[in-house]
Amino acid sequence: MKINEFLELLSIHKNTSLLFEYTPTRFAGTNYHITEVKHITVESVDCGAGTDAWKETVIQLWESPSEIGKPEYMSAYKALGILNKVGSMKSYDSSSEVKIEYGNASFHTAQLFISDYILKDNNLIFSLAVEKTDCKAKETCGIPETNTALETETTCAPGSGCC
Repeated sequence: MKINEFLELLSIHKNTSLLFEYTPTRFAGTNYHITEVKHITVESVDCGAGTDAWKETVIQLWESPSEIGKPEYMSAYKALGILNKVGSMKSYDSSSEVKIEYGNASFHTAQLFISDYILKDNNLIFSLAVEKTDCKAKETCGIPETNTALETETTCAPGSGCC
């Protein structure tokens, strides 16, 4: 999901509670805060010497230990206010992908993609997911899409021009 779409959803549904489902049926606690917004430019080189570049907006959530058991989630209106203030200080790139950085005592800290959202019982719920790693140079390295890890290891040998 791009940052502009995310901000538009918050604006349209500003009178809802904002929930983040970090794994099926598990949500960031009602005590979460938005503690940082990162504007990131990624410049990469893959194992086949291909280059790429893209932008990301990473919104960090943190659960305050002093607010455990807080009765209500943050409203979309409050989150939009925070994110608009950030945008006035450092402009968003409208093409940037949104990631939510989150972790707690039972879930390792990770940058998660927004995979879906629903509106349910006056809650705007964003479902989060991990993106699996992948070889971006399959064609260059001669690795068919259906290869197993073992086949990839033998195909992508030292001196082969990839990996």
